[in-house]
Amino acid sequence: MVRHIVFWNLKESAEGADKKINAAKIKAGLEGLVGRIDGLIKAEVMRGYDPDNYDLCLYSEFTSKQALNSYKENEKHKAVQAFVHKVVTDRVAFDCEV
Repeated sequence: MVRHIVFWNLKESAEGADKKINAAKIKAGLEGLVGRIDGLIKAEVMRGYDPDNYDLCLYSEFTSKQALNSYKENEKHKAVQAFVHKVVTDRVAFDCEV
């Protein structure tokens, strides 16, 4: 199994919405991919409460490295990713096998 963890900081406002609304859109989009992309076992998006840390975190699990790589290229994921790129300022990611 592979874990894929991503942290983002969001713009105060972007795409006609504030940070809170855009965070909710990201959460719905990414969590909605479970069951729609082969190999994606779990996707959980959480909002941070500490203003000195990242605004949003994705914790996801995949069946394998290959599944994660396929997810990254999947058109459904790419559609959510396009929105994410419009509303974030910073991103850091971490992948590991467990």
